[in-house]
Order: sequence, then C-alpha cells, then structure tokens
Amino acid sequence: MIEDVRLELKKQLYELLDKNALSRGKVVLSSGKESNYYLDGRLVTLSAKGAYLAARIILDLVRGEKIDAIGGPTLGADPLVGAIAALSYLDKRPISTFIVRKVPKQHGKMRQIEGPLIGKSKRVILIDDVATTGKALVEAKQALDNEGIKADKAIVIVDREEGAAESLREHGLRLISIFKARDFGV
Repeated sequence: MIEDVRLELKKQLYELLDKNALSRGKVVLSSGKESNYYLDGRLVTLSAKGAYLAARIILDLVRGEKIDAIGGPTLGADPLVGAIAALSYLDKRPISTFIVRKVPKQHGKMRQIEGPLIGKSKRVILIDDVATTGKALVEAKQALDNEGIKADKAIVIVDREEGAAESLREHGLRLISIFKARDFGV
C-alpha cells in the first residue's frame, strides 16, 4: 500500500517534469557544458503540486534518518526547503531547513548559510533540483564544513548523469536521485 502511494507520487512528479520542465534544443548549462536539452526544475518546484510532490518524496526518502536539517544551494533548493518545512510540520515531524548562498551576504550578519541550523545542527542532508557536475552541491558542502556541520548525502530530483555522482563521492557525499536523465529519454 505505502509503496503504491510512493509510485503514484513519483509518477505524477515525472509527468510534471516531462511536460513542464524539459525542453529540447542547444543550451549552455551553468557548468559551461553544452547540452541538447534543458531541465528547469524550478518550473515544477515553484508550482503548488510540484513543490508538494517533490517535498513529499524527499521526506519519504529521509524518513528514519537522524538529521538536524535539510537544505541546499540557492536557487535550486529554495522552493524545496519551504515545502519540506511546511509538510514536515503538518506530519508532526518538523525538520529545520536552510539555504546556502553562493557567497556570504555582504551586510547584516554576513552569513553564507541562512536558516535556523547555524551553530546548532550536526548532521544535514543536502538537496537540489538538478545535478549536472555537482558543483553547487560541493560548494554548499564546503560552506557547511566551514561551520562544522556534517553532510554526507545529497538528494536531487534529477541527476543529469554527467559526473555529479562521482564528484560528490570525491567530496564525501552520496548522491540519491529521484530520477535520472535517461528516465526522460535524453
């Protein structure tokens, strides 16, 4: 029964991604690589249904884990962390969330990591919408390492299968993906 629900949620998320986030044609990715397709996860995670589905699936993936927070690099993780925080609260298992800036803020407290975990959390899971080379997740891990916060796992909605898993492994992160690029025939 529970597995049927998981499969249905995953099927619905797949359909949203395939219909709304995937476009074909030449594009230059943030990694600098050229690709014949683009998968813009935010077109799904910034929709009510997409945010719900992705957050529900991620919460299911981390069920039973001893973690202090979930978060990731801005901008891919931004819509996900809000949905995860709200759903975890409704589930009566609240999880704190955070966002890692590319560079520390230049005013105020000058933080690179935003959220209630600062100085409190010991173990976190990183998330992002799409991983190509894993650069954004590696940079987020390095910012966490600088604060003494441990991250050893990253969850993404789609792994483009272009080196992210290997790069993350070199930095002590295990990559879990809800989907892989091949699932979309690209």
